[in-house]
Amino acid sequence: MQVIVPKTDGYLIDDLVFDSHGGFYFTDFRGEANDPAGGVYYVSPDFKTITPVLPHVAIANGVGLSPDGKTLWVTSVAQGLLYRVELADPTTIAPFGAAITYKFTGFGPDSLRVDADGNVYVAMYSQGRVMVFNPAGYPIGQILIPGRETGHNMRSTSLAFKPGTNDMYIVTNDWDGGQGSQIFHAKGFGKALTMYSHQ
Repeated sequence: MQVIVPKTDGYLIDDLVFDSHGGFYFTDFRGEANDPAGGVYYVSPDFKTITPVLPHVAIANGVGLSPDGKTLWVTSVAQGLLYRVELADPTTIAPFGAAITYKFTGFGPDSLRVDADGNVYVAMYSQGRVMVFNPAGYPIGQILIPGRETGHNMRSTSLAFKPGTNDMYIVTNDWDGGQGSQIFHAKGFGKALTMYSHQ
C-alpha cells in the first residue's frame, strides 16, 4: 500500500482518471453552490507533485479524458455544470480552452465516462438517467433507467463500460423507495475507451 494523496492535504477526493503518461486527475468534492472550494488536480506520474488544473469548482465530481488525452471533462454537482477543458499539456489549460458546455436542470450531474468516439456520458443523480454528449459538449441522447417513471432508481451515480464493447453498466439505488441498489445494462453510443477512470 502507498499513500499518494494524504488526508492531511485537505482534499475530499471523489473521482479520478489516469492519462497515458501514468499520472492522474482527481476531483476535489468540496464546496457548495456559493462556495466553489473544490476543483480538479493532476498527480504527476512519479506521484510526487499535485498541481491544480481547474480550481474553484463547486463540488467537482465526474472527471474524464478524451481519447487523445487533450480534452478534460468535469462535472460540478452544486452548480449543475459540464466543463470542457482543452489541455496544452497535462497541467496547463490551452488559451481560451476552458468552457462550460452545458448547464443542467435539476439536481445532480455525478460521475462521467468517455467512450472511444469521444462521447461523454454523465450519470444524473436524482434523475434516474444518463445524459450523453458529443465531443463538442452538445447533448445527443439519454439512457433512461427502468422505474424512474414511478420515482424509483433515481439515484444514478456512476457507470462503466465493458472493455472492447459498447456494453455499459449503470449503478443506482432506490434510497428509501424499497427496491434497494441495482446495476442496469445498456448499450452505449460507442465502444469503451481504454483509459482507466474510477469513482
